[in-house]
Amino acid sequence: MRTKKQILLPQFQKTLEQLGENIKLARKRRKLTTIQVAERAGIDRSTLYQIEKGNPSVSMGAYFNVLRVLGLHDDFLKLAADDEFGRKLQDLSLMGKS
Repeated sequence: MRTKKQILLPQFQKTLEQLGENIKLARKRRKLTTIQVAERAGIDRSTLYQIEKGNPSVSMGAYFNVLRVLGLHDDFLKLAADDEFGRKLQDLSLMGKS
């Protein structure tokens, strides 16, 4: 089965690249090699390389497993946790109902 290439606007690609860089720095701070992290995460070393580059085609599960190996898996819960825009939309709709 062939996967569809994910296309992101440049500004959003930069966000993923920053995430990849953060993951790479976390790995290096822990003095772990790419081989160690990849094996512990159950992924190929090439997949870890793609994660550290911010590749949008890598599965969310692979990103999660790398964060788990680095002890950063709780950071995953922070994604979309503060839905400020959604709350504003909800507040506007509630304001319209007297």
